[in-house]
Amino acid sequence: MSPRIRLTVDGGPVDLAIDPRLTLLDVLRDRLGNFSAKKGCDHGQCGACTVLVDGRRVLSCLCLALSHDGADVVTAGGLGRPGALHPMQQAFIDHDGLQCGYCTPGQICSAVGMLREFADGAPSHATADLTASPSLTDDEIRERMSGNLCRCGAYANILTAIRDVAEGRAE
Repeated sequence: MSPRIRLTVDGGPVDLAIDPRLTLLDVLRDRLGNFSAKKGCDHGQCGACTVLVDGRRVLSCLCLALSHDGADVVTAGGLGRPGALHPMQQAFIDHDGLQCGYCTPGQICSAVGMLREFADGAPSHATADLTASPSLTDDEIRERMSGNLCRCGAYANILTAIRDVAEGRAE
């Protein structure tokens, strides 16, 4: 008998029986038809599968879905909707923070989660003084986003998009 899992995915309730070996990414894509999170490396090295689970960014290819029973999962597709995009989605568009677009959903979810972590005062490897509140420098953003790779090289525009949201300039 397959165990059941209950999730909220992009605001909608999900209740289904799953193979306990399935990753959250596989449940999203193969069982729910939610293709926002991408299967890049399937080893947690590229960040294309990044989603928000209970507000924190995770690599969904490394998470067993069953371990997130009851969680609130938000993909880049669930952050906003046409006509009412999330500020990070809009900033990526405004600053051409994408080229081919494959990594973009993971980049956007990671950026949203990263800004929450920063707001909570979580330090990164680039944080100079661990006893002080971190400052959101370009090096700090780069370090915090280093788990998300872009083969096209849109990093400069991604950085500008994130900075606009962080500084409240994005709509």
